[in-house]
Amino acid sequence: EPMSKRQRKKLLKQKQWEEQKDLRRQKRKEKRQKRKLERQSKLDSGNEVNNRKHMRREVVPSTLRLIVDCSFDDLMVLKDVKKLHKQIQRCYAENRKAFHPVQFYLTSHGGQLKSNMNENDKGWVNWK
Repeated sequence: EPMSKRQRKKLLKQKQWEEQKDLRRQKRKEKRQKRKLERQSKLDSGNEVNNRKHMRREVVPSTLRLIVDCSFDDLMVLKDVKKLHKQIQRCYAENRKAFHPVQFYLTSHGGQLKSNMNENDKGWVNWK
């Protein structure tokens, strides 16, 4: 069966891709080892590694309090409740990363919002 020029090119590329698979795998492995060695050398030299855990130590809590009243979720349609859930998630995440995090409270948390959060984000029960 005759093969078109495009099909031949595709087959050739596929063959080359398969042949170079081990080479790509080896390069990725070397890259990972190089990064690991760099991290080790930074730790050994005593330099402060600038990662999230070290940044969290420098956090100074704010005296501000943020309270989100969720008692009006029975007046919302499901679409709005889902949007509220996403906004609360985003606020919580950004507050955790902040250098001056505020005290974050959810009040009257129940009904549609609670069921939506239980369904889509089971980790919210571990929020501090």
